[in-house]
Amino acid sequence: MMEGGGSEILSHRRAGILLHPTSLPGGTLGDEAHHLVDRLAACGITLWQMLPLGPTHADGSPYQCLSSHAGSPSLISLERLRHEGWLEPSGTSLREAFAGFMRHARPEERMAFSAFMEEEAAWLEDYAMFVALRERQGGQAWYDWPPALRDRDADALRQARVELHERIDLVRFEQFVFFRQWHALRSHARRQGILLFGDVPIYVAHDSAEVWARPDLFTVDAQGRAEEVAGVPPDYFSATGQRWGNPLYRWERHAADGFAWWKARFATQFKLFDLVRIDHFRGLEAYWAIPAACETAIDGRWVKAPGEALLSALREHFGTLPVVAEDLGIITDEVVALRQRHALPGMRILHFAFDGNPDNPYLPHNHTHDSVVYTGTHDNDTTLGWWSGLDDETRTRVLDYLGHIPEPMPWPLIRAALESVANLVILPLQDVLELGSEARMNTPGTTEGNWQWRFAWEQWDEARSERLRREIEMYGRRPGGWD
Repeated sequence: MMEGGGSEILSHRRAGILLHPTSLPGGTLGDEAHHLVDRLAACGITLWQMLPLGPTHADGSPYQCLSSHAGSPSLISLERLRHEGWLEPSGTSLREAFAGFMRHARPEERMAFSAFMEEEAAWLEDYAMFVALRERQGGQAWYDWPPALRDRDADALRQARVELHERIDLVRFEQFVFFRQWHALRSHARRQGILLFGDVPIYVAHDSAEVWARPDLFTVDAQGRAEEVAGVPPDYFSATGQRWGNPLYRWERHAADGFAWWKARFATQFKLFDLVRIDHFRGLEAYWAIPAACETAIDGRWVKAPGEALLSALREHFGTLPVVAEDLGIITDEVVALRQRHALPGMRILHFAFDGNPDNPYLPHNHTHDSVVYTGTHDNDTTLGWWSGLDDETRTRVLDYLGHIPEPMPWPLIRAALESVANLVILPLQDVLELGSEARMNTPGTTEGNWQWRFAWEQWDEARSERLRREIEMYGRRPGGWD
């Protein structure tokens, strides 16, 4: 058992599926999400991993959200609101549902709404005001708003709160409904033995409620403009590195109040999920700081981060940390030591394993129990797409390693993941459905065509479920066995 980490979850061999709720046929937290839970349970899957759930910018990326606490209103099931009696059968909007709630809600439902607003006020009030103001400003980023609103002048906010009270109330209701539907889904998942696995981007979007509300905690100037931004340095894959554009943290200010901002952020995530992944974990040990004026990442510098103090503070606050470290890319001994000191499992991606080096940490014979193994992630092509794009030499290495199994991809790679000694295996649903590059979720470095894939139930027949169930049983990945 891994002391101090996600020990209870990761002390057993498990299999999980990676699927963002937007990739459900209907793309919401409604009946289809509950049906997915039932389907996973029938296959022996005990963990459902997804991407961040926050409200996105226009590009749809869940890694650049308007809030690190709020849920995306687009995930709300209107059909479930019709069942609640808050939305007429012909109703098509959350605004109509709110009006129906105000007319028809039972006393206990009104009390639940009031309790939610009170409990989540620390982030909800800033977020609701942020959304209302951003819409009034035509969708402009907060640092382009009139100075009084940009700088949160008390009189300006007081006036806006009066003028925009209807929209602010609707935003509060949207979040109440999102969390209500989410917790219904999570309760159903628990009854079915399914754990939910979320994702926490290390950085938050510049244009977000968090940076607007607390600019003092980020590397922005008095006008809200970024001074330094996040990214990664040049490497084999990119001569100019990657410039992400997120403001960095003023870590000394976070440390000064005991990392209260981070504690609040993780408190929200632990209300939603049983396990969370920290994206770009290496940035907690040292991060690449790029002057905002630079168009590429070339002129950045490495800066030490207080990851040890942060993780210690989180562990002391929460007791245990059910966290997975996304430790992909060029990882130093210091990053490995930080992860291991806090007993956080790392990630192993099979698509990255076959470079001809027998010491490659992604090869199954180098896996360890405290790992989470994936065929690929949301940033990879599907396994069929990956396989189709391999050169002959690499393809031969893959076949030699897997033993020339006489069956087509992706199942040989799925089986290699399932038979690993790693306690947790996550399979993108695209691989289980044997889909090609047309089902890819995201291509890093591009802005068009991402985050849009949805599956169809017709692609998932009973034979496929039975095959997955047999494989999970064969490799002992059903904790407690079968009922």
